[in-house]
Amino acid sequence: MSRHDIYGPIHKGLRLALSDLLVRLGRADFADRAGSEGLLADLRRQMQLSADHLKHEEHEIHAALEARVPGAAARLEQDHDHHRDTFVEMEEAIRRVEAAEGEAERRALGRHLYLRFSRFAAEDFAHMAEEETVTLPLLHAHFTDEELIDIEARIIASCTPEDNLAYLRIMIGGMNRPERVHFLGFMRHSAPPEVFEATMNFAARPTLDPADYRHLEESLGLAA
Repeated sequence: MSRHDIYGPIHKGLRLALSDLLVRLGRADFADRAGSEGLLADLRRQMQLSADHLKHEEHEIHAALEARVPGAAARLEQDHDHHRDTFVEMEEAIRRVEAAEGEAERRALGRHLYLRFSRFAAEDFAHMAEEETVTLPLLHAHFTDEELIDIEARIIASCTPEDNLAYLRIMIGGMNRPERVHFLGFMRHSAPPEVFEATMNFAARPTLDPADYRHLEESLGLAA
């Protein structure tokens, strides 16, 4: 893509995170309380990151788009309202599993949680695809790349360092090799050195397998 893709990297990361959780939920034996505790914590954390992602889009992307193309974000806002209802349902479903006592009850509630999450993932995948195929061309028609990069920078600045690292881990893990090199190459030349170093050490290195990380280092000219 020759234009700046404000959606691609974060959406690839969210797809990776949701897919991984869906597989883990499907494989989990929720009767094993200790064994499923970490999974439920990871699910709750991802629901928070997904909810925050919606807020970032609304506050920055939707607001900017509405200012130039009134009504263009209405459908997106409706989807986000539905997602917010889902986040409440997901938290309630997680709490019911955590509070259940007997093995049969925990397994039944765990299955309900898995199915509810699978429906959310499917809806979110469809929503993200619409943003990338319908909304992104609209943004390209009404905003310069510099303006889109400024919007993206404001989103990043609004996040805590911990959340930014969490987003970067899934984004870097979801990219293919050329996308990863381009993304981190841009960061290397545009972000403070300590930010780039932290991204490599705490987001890229723990996320990528050794071959992918070595390819990244070599492509960026960082290999010894």
